[in-house]
Amino acid sequence: MTSLSGLLVADFSRVLAAPYATMLLADLGADVIKVEHPDRGDDTRAWGPPFAGDQATYFLSVNRNKRSLALDLRSETGRRRAAELVRRADVVIENFRPGTMAKHGLSPDHVRSLNPRAVYCSVTGFGAESDLPGYDLLAQAVGGLMSVTGSGEPVKVGVALVDVLTGLHAAVGVLAALRDRERTGEGQLVEVNLLSTLLSSMVNQSAGYALAGVVPRAMGNRHPSIAPYAVFTAADRPFVLAVGNDRQFFALCQGIGLPEDTRFATNTSRVAHVEELTELIDERLGTRTADEWFKILSPLGVPCGPVNDVAGAFALAEELGLRPLADGFVANPIGLSRTPPGYHRPPPRLGEHTEELAAWLDRPLSTGDPA
Repeated sequence: MTSLSGLLVADFSRVLAAPYATMLLADLGADVIKVEHPDRGDDTRAWGPPFAGDQATYFLSVNRNKRSLALDLRSETGRRRAAELVRRADVVIENFRPGTMAKHGLSPDHVRSLNPRAVYCSVTGFGAESDLPGYDLLAQAVGGLMSVTGSGEPVKVGVALVDVLTGLHAAVGVLAALRDRERTGEGQLVEVNLLSTLLSSMVNQSAGYALAGVVPRAMGNRHPSIAPYAVFTAADRPFVLAVGNDRQFFALCQGIGLPEDTRFATNTSRVAHVEELTELIDERLGTRTADEWFKILSPLGVPCGPVNDVAGAFALAEELGLRPLADGFVANPIGLSRTPPGYHRPPPRLGEHTEELAAWLDRPLSTGDPA
């Protein structure tokens, strides 16, 4: 038994943000039925290379533990089955442009009339009043993230991070609404969007502007408020130091043989003299390899490490006993002692479960148990 066993999710989403949210729910035991267009399916089915066999790894990354139901929402049969699905669902989630679901008779108000207990989650790019397309790169650009990333021209984060963060917020919102339903018996509308998620997720950078009027700028790998907190240069490759307090800094000085200096006595003074500090640290780190420094500094409590590629990151996770893979897929990172995440279905082929689900939806609700 998993945490969300018995929960039925009608998933009308595609691409990344909302599918990531529904995969998290599916990993925790929810029965997620992914509704896809019969001809093309989710856009990410075609987003390759890379491919695993004939399937795009992009699609595979966010669609395990789901069943695929191919429906043409423009057809009478498709709309009827979609309405029947939401009538039986605990959660309805979609990430179409505002107004699209209403055209198919599946607006929040319509769903509420069909199923007052359903939690309806709408994921948009820029809110219900905007028609701007919700793509991660666009959100990173107009949302300010690219202005604080890199060291010269604007640079995007190397993964669709805003989509992932929005999916996390969507999942939390759905769980909060389900908890409220336990008390009230009624569902509610959950709304999340990329821009609001990004502004919240930029935390200290956003707060600096909101509370002090400071507009942050790109600083490369440095931190605006902490030093030394950046990428340095060991003898063989880049090496990160993430020193967050005076105790850690003094341990660093001990480990690399940096003499006491009043310019670096406090974090504030280290930030003020970050150029001089960086030069001294690079000079010392250049005498040994990154792996050697990692072995010297880590036992002293200094947060540090080499800059790994993705293969190195997985190797480190394995070495630390974190079990980063499950059934060949990247593992769900949530640890639960009694009801851990499960991996019971591979990502579905397009329409793989249409026949069984259509038969279930075509039966009267009073006699149709969950498929």
